[in-house]
Amino acid sequence: MLQNIRDNSQGWIAKTIIGVIVALMALTGFDAIFQATTHKNEAAKVNGDEISQNELSQAVDMQRRQLMQQLGKDFDASLLDEKMLRESALKGLIDRKLLLQGAEQAKFSFSEAALDQVILQTPEFQVDGKFSSERFDQVIRQLGYSRMQFRQMLAQEMLIGQLRAGVAGSGFVTDAEVLAFARLEKQTRDFATLNVKANPAAVKLTDDEVKAYYDEHAKEFMTPDQVIIDYVELKKSSFFDQVAVKDEDLEAAYQKEIANLAEQRRAAHILIEVNDKTTEAQAKAKIDEVRARLAKGEKFEALAKEFSQDPGSANNGGDLGYAGPGVYDPAFEKALYSLSKDQVSEPIRTDFGYHLIKLLGVEAPEVPTLASLKDKLTRELKAAQVEQRFVEATKQLEDSAFEASDLAQPAADLKLTVHTSKPFGREGGEGVAANRAVVTAAFSPEVIDEGANSTAIELDPETVIVLRAKEHLKPAQLPLESVSAAIRTQLTKEHASAEAKTRAEKLIADLHDGKAPLDKAIDGQNWKITEAATRGQEGVDPAVLQALFRMPKPAAKDKPTFSSVTLPDGSLMVVRLNGVNEAAAPTDEEKAQYRRFLASREGQQDFAAYRKQLEAEAEIERF
Repeated sequence: MLQNIRDNSQGWIAKTIIGVIVALMALTGFDAIFQATTHKNEAAKVNGDEISQNELSQAVDMQRRQLMQQLGKDFDASLLDEKMLRESALKGLIDRKLLLQGAEQAKFSFSEAALDQVILQTPEFQVDGKFSSERFDQVIRQLGYSRMQFRQMLAQEMLIGQLRAGVAGSGFVTDAEVLAFARLEKQTRDFATLNVKANPAAVKLTDDEVKAYYDEHAKEFMTPDQVIIDYVELKKSSFFDQVAVKDEDLEAAYQKEIANLAEQRRAAHILIEVNDKTTEAQAKAKIDEVRARLAKGEKFEALAKEFSQDPGSANNGGDLGYAGPGVYDPAFEKALYSLSKDQVSEPIRTDFGYHLIKLLGVEAPEVPTLASLKDKLTRELKAAQVEQRFVEATKQLEDSAFEASDLAQPAADLKLTVHTSKPFGREGGEGVAANRAVVTAAFSPEVIDEGANSTAIELDPETVIVLRAKEHLKPAQLPLESVSAAIRTQLTKEHASAEAKTRAEKLIADLHDGKAPLDKAIDGQNWKITEAATRGQEGVDPAVLQALFRMPKPAAKDKPTFSSVTLPDGSLMVVRLNGVNEAAAPTDEEKAQYRRFLASREGQQDFAAYRKQLEAEAEIERF
């Protein structure tokens, strides 16, 4: 049974869990979106199950942080649309709730013992290839989890993973579908191309044409809608020099820190399963037989190799390595912690079956001194005080700004400076205007139309601001003189491309009618011939390839088909399809690959359809 878990770690189970762990590890310092929380305000209800505003805010925060992590220094906060982020996050939460409900209705389950083994085998919780209780606690503390909360999240992920595997894993394809796909995928085409170049130099534009375009597209030639804001900025870092740590608080924090250190125990076991093939009585008789042989002096390690039905540990004499409290099944753990070194337990019954457990070793935790932790604990205690001061000051700033008709009084109350931004538009700008929340607030009706101060806006976890509109620079018509050059460039390209398209269409018509030769140069340009091009042919423009494989098969070798593709510079590429080459029958290996690919795609489509069905049948309220 334990080995089955290890085997599954190569499949969807590990991919689900490790994916979640890796994502969450990068996002420290906040509660994950799946933590059980309560909040008075509801964001949505799914079949009566609530999704709170707090959960939604956490989900939005997670999405934002994931984007920051993925894009790194290239991340541009001004490109984030908060409304879209919230809509996306809420959809994700609703989908998750629906899937959990679907898994519950389908009676999927995942035992506590199996969760224990998944945690043991998760690489993020291991040191030198072995599970580390200290590492486990460190990681989940960084994520803001208790052990119970973390196990709850993992159990939910397992249920969704089982549901996905059950639906998507049932996808299948027929032999005919595999052969049809292989025929299309392996097909090649013989073709030739001829470039009908656009000639911008031959285009002559009049001032009247430019003026007419300007008048017709007047709305495109406007100054941007811009605003200049005043704002006050409150920084968490400004409070660090205002707080101090008492000795008694430092001592209390130290005692709490060392209290979390746990003893590690190295266990070995012999497992006899209780399952469809082995009854309770049979398993108990077998474990008693093994215990009797132990009593006669046979080695535990040898008997584990011979009898244990946990192959992952049996080959190593039953050795499970070191682990701390909270990892094993409660009955297993209770027995393990009652043993002395080298002592073997009575037969212990768990969800897996019957165990004989041997304690191989004990590692007492190394307790650090107060002096070695003083700097760390001092920083943490100061950070907690600063956080409280920052929250209180933020509330004070927001209340003062709400009551004031400008920012002078709020700034004076908190000894802050009023700053003024450069003009920026709805797409954002420099400095604070690069933050999408600032842009949204600056252009909100309350601020830009009614002249009110904004609410407190979080730029990052360390900084909040309050702003007001100082000046609204409304859109105005740009003069023709300032945009005429751009209009001329655009019209020149359009006219040149239209002329090239006319020439290309006439050439194709002449080729169809036999008025132009198929095998000779045209206007001094030779056809570029490509034989046996594949769908991913290198050196061919993707747009040309896409058009090529959409063209109908020629009726005969001397009757090619034609098409054209407009290139980015306005030129036209005439495409001549000379022939279609059917591929050889796929090998057994190729058919197996195509079958896996098609079945996987079919399974994904089935799962997507299942999710849509859950959504269609659900009662969903968004608030």
